[in-house]
Amino acid sequence: MDCCKTQTYERQFDENLASNELRRYRRRGPNRTTRILIKALKGEGVEGKTLLDIGAGVGAITHALLASGVRRAVIVDASGPYLAAARRVAEVNGTQDRVDFVRGDFVELAPSIAPADIVTLDRVICCYEDMPSLVAASLDRAAGYYGLVFPRDHWWVRLAIRILNFVQGLRRHPFLVFAHPSRQVEDQILTRGFEGRYRHEGFFWQVALYRRA
Repeated sequence: MDCCKTQTYERQFDENLASNELRRYRRRGPNRTTRILIKALKGEGVEGKTLLDIGAGVGAITHALLASGVRRAVIVDASGPYLAAARRVAEVNGTQDRVDFVRGDFVELAPSIAPADIVTLDRVICCYEDMPSLVAASLDRAAGYYGLVFPRDHWWVRLAIRILNFVQGLRRHPFLVFAHPSRQVEDQILTRGFEGRYRHEGFFWQVALYRRA
């Protein structure tokens, strides 16, 4: 595993941020776009299926879908504090025996990760510079459905991301956010045999769900 890359993620998604996110999740549940993706997946039917939740954070998608009938889940996250937070929620829910928690860079780990009926990346693509490799590796693990939450491809989104990265530079922080073109993301998905099932566009984020044709 690339130690420098892992340290960058851990510095950004640290214990303090993970604790704050866990408290917010316990008070309010998943954020709006995550709820939209969860609802779209439930509409397709999740009973008895398996889930691969990449960059899961506190595991909001995993916890919701396990409660709705998903048989087993794998969470892959490069942040140890976030992985620990997701585990704590699973322990409270009594589902820890149905979840495998894997720490590291998914692209590097992908060959050792089994395919799943559902693969999700909630606000993950924008955190990864090599989008084509991340999308390709995660699509290869998606046996049925592929769900995403990622930034919209509009000027105000690109401007906001440039400002964020400028501030990160002033702080000498190595973590950057990326505004990958939506068309490039979708073209890669469609050319690998998936078809669109659901799309929602908000001011900043878009939610998309695909099914293997």
